[in-house]
Amino acid sequence: MAGVIDGIEVSVDREAVVVTASEPLSVLSSAFVMGGFAMARTLVNLHVPKDLQEEQMDGLLSRFTQRRGIAGLWVGLVTSAWTEKAEVAEATSRGLSAFAIVTVGLSNRVAAGSTPIAAWAPSTINAIVIVDGAPEPAALVNAVMTVTEVKTALLADAEVRCDDGRVASGTSTDAVVVAATGRGTRRRFGGPISDFGWVVARAARSALGAGIRRWMDEHP
Repeated sequence: MAGVIDGIEVSVDREAVVVTASEPLSVLSSAFVMGGFAMARTLVNLHVPKDLQEEQMDGLLSRFTQRRGIAGLWVGLVTSAWTEKAEVAEATSRGLSAFAIVTVGLSNRVAAGSTPIAAWAPSTINAIVIVDGAPEPAALVNAVMTVTEVKTALLADAEVRCDDGRVASGTSTDAVVVAATGRGTRRRFGGPISDFGWVVARAARSALGAGIRRWMDEHP
């Protein structure tokens, strides 16, 4: 599957979502492997069983990338949501293009700051957004915040609630990846009304909104 951005290819199946770039991407993420700031050509979102324990995670992503022949630097996430149901959306504005691909599961809903500490569980809302642009590091941080704001706003709009009735802000171990090609004019800002942040937010809103609606329709 080719996206709106030249040089970006996406593969979606029951095992994983794999995003591959022809040139290295600048990445900021909360990924399980290579989280933080990184340069990578491949982004992997691997499906794992919902009951997987943290100590069982070691080597899972590496074995998958070896089996798939993924070479070079990669960033790896895990999710218990069904990867074959990933939602994809594109957005363009003022010379910038963004491509979002998300997996959504809402079984471990939480309200940040209210839900008590609990054992680790695989991520269930994973959002990957790739932008054809050249953000400064602070703009990437802004953009990750912007995606998180979009997610939480959509959950509130859909009245998704935790087991105790509180409005959910997300699920227990959500992950966000924002990656950029580095092409074009340098962008200082990634907040929701900046050029860079707006196109990120637009793509994320479309993909996450569709994923949330799908999950709720399948779990009435």
